[in-house]
Amino acid sequence: MTYDMSHDHPAPAPEDVVWAIPGSAPARTALLVLPHAGGNAHAYAEWRDHLPADVTLLIGQYPGRGARFSEPLPESVDDLAGPVVAALPEGTEDLVVLGHSMGSLVAFEVVRALRAAGRAPRALIASACRAPFLPNPSPVHPELLDDDALVAAIKERGGTDDGILDEPELREIILPSIRADFAIDDVYRCAEERVRTGCPVTVIGGDADPIVPVEALPHWAGVTDDGFAMSVLPGGHFYFQEQLPAFFALVNPVLDGTAGSLAGGVPAARVA
Repeated sequence: MTYDMSHDHPAPAPEDVVWAIPGSAPARTALLVLPHAGGNAHAYAEWRDHLPADVTLLIGQYPGRGARFSEPLPESVDDLAGPVVAALPEGTEDLVVLGHSMGSLVAFEVVRALRAAGRAPRALIASACRAPFLPNPSPVHPELLDDDALVAAIKERGGTDDGILDEPELREIILPSIRADFAIDDVYRCAEERVRTGCPVTVIGGDADPIVPVEALPHWAGVTDDGFAMSVLPGGHFYFQEQLPAFFALVNPVLDGTAGSLAGGVPAARVA
């Protein structure tokens, strides 16, 4: 994975690429969260309240939003994952990586890069996403949509404040990065055979997700030989929004190292 910025756009500050939100106790581990397509770090900051006091929350911020607004828009998963890997704070040797939707693909690439560098994370948690070797079952095709049609597609998926999408000035600011993300998500597919994460994988999804149906989730077992577990919660593509306590009842055991999993990549299903 490579990441180059032109001379006109210097490399962003690490703290702008990876937000670090510590708890109230000395950190024993860290959770790195990679947002969904069109998402930003702000959307996940409230997760700090649901984590143990000794877990540091790290959140990736993609180009084209927040303090990175003036950067070139991303064109590939490498443009999303590469800067995150480079910006990880020191002292995050014990790390769990979590992504939601497209963020799960970014998380997968982050895990691959860290493993190649001899820094394999302790676990990967994928949420509401197809396995990385599968084609996108629900492409958006943003290049074919005008702004109104793209907004309608975003609203159908959920996860974005409709008030922002209905405000013309705000919409003009956020739609370019959303278009860029969906274009990446539409075409991403890991073509390398037998790619492994080098760590256990947990996948979580919503039982009524129209974008990534439950039957697509077990395929994540194909990227690990180190243990796999699967859980399903009620809800759609952003199933966790109304039930963060139930969601973190699945996430926190992974952080604690107490989550159950089955060795050998055999899926274990749990419906909460």
